Amino acid sequence: MNETPNAGAGSATTALAAHGFAEWYGRRPAGVWSAPGRVNLIGEHTDYNDGYVFPFAIDRRTAVALGDRDDRVIRVASAFSPEAVTVHLDELTPDAVSGWAAYPLGVAWALGEFGADLAHVRGVDLYVASDVPIGAGLSSSAAIECAVALALDEHWGLGLDRPTLAKVGRLAENRAVGAPTGIMDQSASLLGEADTGVFLDCRSLDADVIPLGFTADGLSVLVIDTRVEHAHASGGYAARRASCEAGARALGVESLRDIGPDDLARAAELLDDETFRRVRHVVTENQRVLDTVRTLREQGPGAIGPFLDASHVSMRDDFEISVPELDLAVATAQANGAIGARMTGGGFGGAAIALMIDALVPIVTAEVLAAFAERGYREPAVFTVQADEGARRDG
Repeated sequence: MNETPNAGAGSATTALAAHGFAEWYGRRPAGVWSAPGRVNLIGEHTDYNDGYVFPFAIDRRTAVALGDRDDRVIRVASAFSPEAVTVHLDELTPDAVSGWAAYPLGVAWALGEFGADLAHVRGVDLYVASDVPIGAGLSSSAAIECAVALALDEHWGLGLDRPTLAKVGRLAENRAVGAPTGIMDQSASLLGEADTGVFLDCRSLDADVIPLGFTADGLSVLVIDTRVEHAHASGGYAARRASCEAGARALGVESLRDIGPDDLARAAELLDDETFRRVRHVVTENQRVLDTVRTLREQGPGAIGPFLDASHVSMRDDFEISVPELDLAVATAQANGAIGARMTGGGFGGAAIALMIDALVPIVTAEVLAAFAERGYREPAVFTVQADEGARRDG
């Protein structure tokens, strides 16, 4: 992982955070930290099933500017809210705040759950700015959590390592925000490196940084943000997790990680049709992650397309988390020469990704925009992303 103190200093988001802090609080910040959003190349809804995921950090970031206080109050403001939220450290609980402020303030609370002595730290002022699209399935939430976690860890001298900070972010999202997500997003945001993916075993939390080779092979990852917003704290995500847990119980295993492709015939006999399809997605998706990493190492990125395509079919038909806009984005990219395409993120909206040679980017972009217009859908945001480094101090 990269630890360059001033890497990326002067970027637009970092500058916006520093400027916003000065405008809001009337002084310069003590420092600015940033963390990226992520694209999950493959491995959807496998993380909370103790499975495998393969995301990469992207070159869209959230920055948090921090300044010290002489009391024990945390105050947080942002570029996307007209009001600041204030809470005393002695009154900080998972239920103390709601809305967007639950992400940064939930992290402050969660640090105490991982051994930080919050009774002996001073309060801080925070200001958050971001260019990670909200609701697009690119994990804008984890970008906030990881930027704040790194900032507070350093400023308060806590000395927590990055895998622990990923757990802090997950706890904040689960308890303070109320979203039953796994640890993939925070791990990608904290552990990512340029032009690499993070191959994560969500049971052991062992992470292996794998070269992607997209740049060398002249490949781009096109993101098609459908602008159909989703919310992880809403019922669809939680219902899928509950189905997975019910399937594991019925099969007598700790989690679906313990079920392999050879066990699906038995699962089909024991489970109702809907639960079986949920289980089949997780089992086959775990295998697709392993196959993608192996193929990437052995044959290069141009050979992983079939796994991306199959992943989308599984999410559409077995896990039932796609929407018509995502299906159209994927089909249009595939019809116009993409190596592979799939929806990414928790589903029920958000974005699709397509891996393609660089020369096809303008062609696929134009075809996607035309297809959405023809169907009367809202115009999507279409842009490329690169695999970038993880959370860092920017100034």
